[in-house]
Amino acid sequence: MGTSPEHDSRIAKMTFASVYPHYVTKVEKKGRTKQELHQVIEWLTGFDEAKLQKLIDQKVTFESFFEQAKLNPNAELITGMICGYRIEEIQTPLTKQARYLDKLVDELAKGRKMEKILRG
Repeated sequence: MGTSPEHDSRIAKMTFASVYPHYVTKVEKKGRTKQELHQVIEWLTGFDEAKLQKLIDQKVTFESFFEQAKLNPNAELITGMICGYRIEEIQTPLTKQARYLDKLVDELAKGRKMEKILRG
């Protein structure tokens, strides 16, 4: 099932800073660490902890967040269902990238081994 233009627009305008605390809560509630979350985000985007904090402080949108990211070439290996969407069927690049991140956070929270999460 594809995403709607309204859905894609909502994701583009959402700030990373508004979602990040939910990522932290989700993984910590399941016994994983903020450091592991940062490792996953860095693998996907290339952002180290300092850059990530700067983007949070600037309250960048997901659109700006992913424009600045250097996406891991193995990100295409991230597949499956997340938030009711099959990742490999999402046509809008930004929405797909945001769902890549959601999927990685979800896998981390579910206790998947880091070697499996960081594909390749």
